[in-house]
Amino acid sequence: MSAHVQPPAPWPAALVGTPGVAVIEQAIHRQRLSHSLLLHGDDLGTLVGVAHAIADRLLNTPASSAHFAVKDHPDYLALRPKGKMRLIPIGKADNPEPGTMREFLPKLYVTSAVSAQKVAIVYEADRMNVESANAFLKTLEEPPPHTTLLLLTTRPYALLPTIRSRVLHFRFPSSSLSVDTDGWPAWLDDYRAWLKRLSEIVPDKRAVADHVFAIYGLVSRFGAVLDFATAEVWKQQKEKLPADIKDDEIEAIETGIANGIRLRLFSEIETATRNFALPRLTAGNEPARRAFTASVDELEHAVGLLRLNLNESAALETYLLAALRLWARR
Repeated sequence: MSAHVQPPAPWPAALVGTPGVAVIEQAIHRQRLSHSLLLHGDDLGTLVGVAHAIADRLLNTPASSAHFAVKDHPDYLALRPKGKMRLIPIGKADNPEPGTMREFLPKLYVTSAVSAQKVAIVYEADRMNVESANAFLKTLEEPPPHTTLLLLTTRPYALLPTIRSRVLHFRFPSSSLSVDTDGWPAWLDDYRAWLKRLSEIVPDKRAVADHVFAIYGLVSRFGAVLDFATAEVWKQQKEKLPADIKDDEIEAIETGIANGIRLRLFSEIETATRNFALPRLTAGNEPARRAFTASVDELEHAVGLLRLNLNESAALETYLLAALRLWARR
């Protein structure tokens, strides 16, 4: 806590001066910011940075009787997914459990403690189950006074259309989503080499067996890279969490970090595949074109399975084996 006005929390460096940030800053300055914002983009960490910058500017004003870091501010409310399933549950009708929608919503109508208003952030809003989403929709229809609601999601179209229609949308693209972690550049190099050998494959039993061994080596190393990257990011993020956060919320955050990283890794696999395939697709080799096109379809299907919580090793193995079958049959 501080009795003096501190410089406002910084925006994510890559977003400083961008139109979205400029519009929000101007609206805050004019006290015309909408009561409900949907912040969406490719990277949850970027969205959290934007949300905290907004919250800091709304909560820590010269008129506030005291100033706090956002995570410790008495007028800051948060709702996060819980547990390994990473859902935002509705909670019991009587005595709702902490971290549920029914426990969260009444707090929105409580008078602020030290600031002129409150800020409530729903992290990963797409993880609301149907009951929670419908309960939250009623709040959007009759928003609490002097409260700003910020919804964060990397999957805006997973929200109810009626929720999306009642909030002001801001998309914040990340400057770079490349994963910089030990072992990943080497993994991508070996994957490209595997693609090259695959495109030159002579369909005999020995060649196919060699490719199968290579596949399981890639799958095993992928799991190790993911574990290392998740541990590194988690080590940084857990230091930023509020002291009173619940264990099941911590579990959900850690799982969410792992899920976000694995989607970014698969996105880079998809990019590497397309970049490798493009010059070969223009060479006029029709069997190669069909094999590459079908392989990319299989990869996109694997990414879709990830979003349904399929294990990443199983998804990668499914894609690589499908690609091998496609090339062996060409």
